[in-house]
Amino acid sequence: MTTEDPRPEDFGPPDPLQDQPIRRVTLNDTEFVLLGTAHVSRASVAAVQALIEREPFDAVAVELDTNRHASMRDPELLRKMDLFQVIRQGKAGLVAANLALSAFQRRLAEQYGIEAGAELKAAFEAAEARAIPVWLIDRDIGVTLKRAYRSVGFWDRMGILSGLGASVLSSEEIGEQDIEKLKRGDMLESAFSEFAKESEPLYRSLIAERDSYMAARLREEQIKTPVRRVLAVVGAGHLGGLERELAEQKTPPVALRATLDTVPPGARWPKWLALGLFAAIAVAVVLLFKRDAALGTDALRDWILWTGGLAGLGALLGGGHPLSVLAAAVVAPLKPFRPGIPPGVASAGVEVWLRKPRVADFDSLRHDVSVWTGWWKNRISRTLLVFLLTNFGGMIGVWLAGFRILKSLT
Repeated sequence: MTTEDPRPEDFGPPDPLQDQPIRRVTLNDTEFVLLGTAHVSRASVAAVQALIEREPFDAVAVELDTNRHASMRDPELLRKMDLFQVIRQGKAGLVAANLALSAFQRRLAEQYGIEAGAELKAAFEAAEARAIPVWLIDRDIGVTLKRAYRSVGFWDRMGILSGLGASVLSSEEIGEQDIEKLKRGDMLESAFSEFAKESEPLYRSLIAERDSYMAARLREEQIKTPVRRVLAVVGAGHLGGLERELAEQKTPPVALRATLDTVPPGARWPKWLALGLFAAIAVAVVLLFKRDAALGTDALRDWILWTGGLAGLGALLGGGHPLSVLAAAVVAPLKPFRPGIPPGVASAGVEVWLRKPRVADFDSLRHDVSVWTGWWKNRISRTLLVFLLTNFGGMIGVWLAGFRILKSLT
């Protein structure tokens, strides 16, 4: 008689927690159970559910901020967005960045059949079902992106923008190497590709600072509500840093979090450079008029044509309505008289007024922005493009017009 080697199924289903990265840290009589997850893994979802079922917890912490938690809980949240207020308050760029990241996540979902961050949703839903408090411990993604952008130089900033652009424009499947990064690391780091690790300031803003922030949030909640055991569900890339920060942090958590929530002021030299350029152009125009009225008239014509023309071209490339294009062309040359108000506010405002977003635009927004052509199809994303491209065109126009006018003096 022959015997066969036992098969894995003979011993029942595999343990969902087998080989899952789990760390345990005790701090002031509280045990923090840190579960490292992959944001695109069904195994991580199963591990979260199994851990909550098997062990008693007084609270469950998740790597989410208030806004991402709200969007996960309420898929209809986008419908409540006031697009005009977004533009007026100067948040159009941030909304566009968030949509670009959501395009990256949607590509993951379509390719692998699971929503990015499904394990985080499973964690807070399981906690709520058991009436366990949920702690949101990650930093607001807008603050993270702003700190990252302002902490690096020109080329790294271009890397951030190219990473966001690639999230939108790429139609290729996300490769196995990138998936492995997501299993070991972080969604933001993966979206911005390899240069995130090559730039120390960028890596600090995207990853290391968030390790410190999440540890501070855990300590802060522990002080507010003394608990015995807390489950913290975070991306595997944060596991080591979070464990170290919990063990080593000495700064009071509220003070540390306030520091990490502060967005550094932007560099002043670009503003001073712009003011200097406007002053130089104004002086040049006056001198040209004194030299010859025709030369002064030509200088004003160049200013209007270059600034208004390129701003209008930007609105046109963004898919703007003809009146939105006209608004961009009219407002852009007036920039010296309205400092701090970009021409994109006018063009995008007209666009919203003429082409009010429909319910269908809100319903299909996440799907539309997952392909680059969809940004021009959807009224919401198209308005954001009009805003951004109008400003970009107007900025280029200022420099080209200034160069021509100053050259006329020689």
